[in-house]
Amino acid sequence: MAQSAAVLMIDMQNAYLREDVRSALGWPPIWRLNETIKACAELLGAAREVGWPVIYSRQMLSQAINLRAERHRRSRPAVPVLSAVEQQWRGEIIDAVAPQETDVVLAKTRPNFFAYTELALVLKGLGIERVLVAGLQTNVCVEATARAALEQNFEVAVAADAVSTDGPALHYASLNSMRVMYVEVDAWRELLAPDAAWDKAFTTPNYGRDTGYWSEPTA
Repeated sequence: MAQSAAVLMIDMQNAYLREDVRSALGWPPIWRLNETIKACAELLGAAREVGWPVIYSRQMLSQAINLRAERHRRSRPAVPVLSAVEQQWRGEIIDAVAPQETDVVLAKTRPNFFAYTELALVLKGLGIERVLVAGLQTNVCVEATARAALEQNFEVAVAADAVSTDGPALHYASLNSMRVMYVEVDAWRELLAPDAAWDKAFTTPNYGRDTGYWSEPTA
């Protein structure tokens, strides 16, 4: 399996380490950020040991998003104006999960890592059949990438302990949404295990679904 699986590390960038911009926009801190960074670092180390390729995304703003952001900034004067040096730093990968020379780093401008990038070509060129998605944010770029990977006919898993977002409610709802879409969701150690089948979506009744609202009708 080592030769046919890869890790997609999504948007683990310095911007998440500072709350000045996020709080000015009314966004809460990333839930369990330090724990998520630690889990991602451990996942990366284990994946490299077993020979899984690692492909990073770096979120960049498209021109259209830049224009919308500028309009938003004018309506929110508390949003700090960042220097070019600050903007560059915010876009770099967090040191604790920094890429190594053998890793691939691709810029993206959309939540879906496959959109307008060479990701699909890179994966197919490496002979990859399975992708394990980790990083930020669970309900945004992680979920968008997982859904796109399914459409590209990859087997997909998400490391539940190596992703996070703006609070536990969004995080868990997104994980269940992906489970329903036949994404394997588990702790990263379980997903990297040599005998990991990635088949829970097919073998677990009501995988990701809340059945508490419904019961079999009485005769």
